[in-house]
This record gives sequence, structure tokens and C-alpha cells, in this order.
Amino acid sequence: MQVFVTGSTGFVGGEVLRQLAAAGHQVVALVRPGSEGKLEKHPDIRIHPGDVTDPGSLPEGMRGCEAVIHLVGIIREFPDKGVTFERLHVQGTENVLRAAAASGTGRYLHMSANGARADGYSEYERTKWRAEQAVGDSGLEWTIFRPSLIFGPGSDLFSMLSKMVRLAPVVPVIGDGRYRLQPVALEQVAESFVRALSLPETVGRIFHLCGSEDYAYNEILDLIGKALGKDKVRKIHQPVSLVKPVVRVMEQFSAFPITSGQLTMLLEGNICDRGPWADTFGIEPISFAQGVKNCLGQ
Repeated sequence: MQVFVTGSTGFVGGEVLRQLAAAGHQVVALVRPGSEGKLEKHPDIRIHPGDVTDPGSLPEGMRGCEAVIHLVGIIREFPDKGVTFERLHVQGTENVLRAAAASGTGRYLHMSANGARADGYSEYERTKWRAEQAVGDSGLEWTIFRPSLIFGPGSDLFSMLSKMVRLAPVVPVIGDGRYRLQPVALEQVAESFVRALSLPETVGRIFHLCGSEDYAYNEILDLIGKALGKDKVRKIHQPVSLVKPVVRVMEQFSAFPITSGQLTMLLEGNICDRGPWADTFGIEPISFAQGVKNCLGQ
């Protein structure tokens, strides 16, 4: 099958491309001009220059493709650069959907997020929801994936946490650290996209992707410490009431590691019912405790 992939140079995109090629698919990877060097050369992967925010750049790349995998997403806005949740999540998705319909590419697989909903606490969640509505109204044979936090080699979040645990004598924790997370393995997220291409029973369905177990944030840090060979991870808990105003002031600086929206989503937790996904795809979800050692190369 010939498959058009957006977000191909991203954290998830690279693994999706690898698994598509390994499964024998021909891939057309949408890549913004100047980012071609981020992809490894492969005989079954063809680069198409373009951008989801430029609708004119999409139809030619989709010509002859039987499916589209749309992975583009951001976790932080940079309005001065035109990088906003509305533009990337909603308008970008609408552009891809229109191009797919115009080119006759009927199968469409969409990357959303666990927590996407109309009344989400953050604009990230709300724009993910609006993008899903556009997908549902498209008339295409769609499948939507809502992964929890994704861990694996190259994950910015878990790389940052592992660096703090490794180097800092005391790791700061916002609030009580009891908010629960259920990270899902990168390779299993990518596997789901690839396998959905040959599973007609996934059409018109939304799947939540989470690991086999959920953990308090404090436990996540302890598991990272254990994988790094540390007997104990010392933590210092910071009151949420003191952290929030600091984040509101500092989030305007790109080097600051967290935004108000990200803080809100962290504190609300990120867990899901993995059953329908695991049963439909025949996948045994990997727990973070299982995968973290491989993820950190220990």
C-alpha cells in the first residue's frame, strides 16, 4: 500500500515510517523544506516537500496514495512564529482531510490525544477535539488514536526527567506527585497505526492507547531512578499555588520547560481504558516499568 504520512520527522513519525517500510508499504513522507536531513534514506520512503498549513502543497504528494496517516501535533505554541494549536491541530487537519478527499485517498488514520474533549482544561485538548470533529465529518474511512504520554528513545519528556533524576541531588515535584500517568510505548503506538491499515473493523472508531499499568508521578520518578541504578530518588514537593504564577510569567520564554496548559494537564493525570485497543489489535500493552530500562539504555 502507498501511504502518505504527515509529521514524519517527529518523535512518533520516525517510528511509524520505520514500521511502515518494514511491513512492505511504500511511503510518501511530507517534510517541510529544509528538514529533509532528519529522515534516513530508505528505498521505500519518498520525501514530498510541503506543510500541513499550506494546502496547496498536499494534493500532489497524495496522488496515488491509498491511505493517509496524519501525525502532526504540537505541545507548545509560538504565536509569533505562527505556531498555534488552532493552526496546526485544527486548520492543518482540515487541510489534510480536504486534500485526501480531493485525491481519492479514502483511508485516514489520525493522531489525537488522551484527554481530547470539548470542555478540556487546556487549548491543546480542545483543539485536538475540534480536529477529531473534522475527521468525523470528513466522509473518509477514519480511525482516531488517543495515546497517553508516549515513552521511548527520543522522548523529550522522559529524557528531561531522566536527566534530572541522574544529575540532580533533589528532584522538584509540583504538588503532591500523586497524579496518575499511564505511559504507552512508542513502538506500540506506531504498530497500531500500521496494523490499522489492514483492519477494516477499526474504521469509524476511536482507540485510547495506554500502558498496562498506571503510576503516580512520584512512582514514575522512582522507576526512572531504578533504571538508572539509583536506590532512592530524593524529591522536594512544591505547592501548586506557588508554582502556577511562576509558570504564567516564565512560559513566555521558550527555554522554560513547562507551560500553564501543560501544568494543568499534568495535574489532571493521564490514564485510560486500554481494553478495546488491546483486544482489537491483539496487543499486550507494555508497562512503563517494563519499558523504562530499554528506553534509558540500561
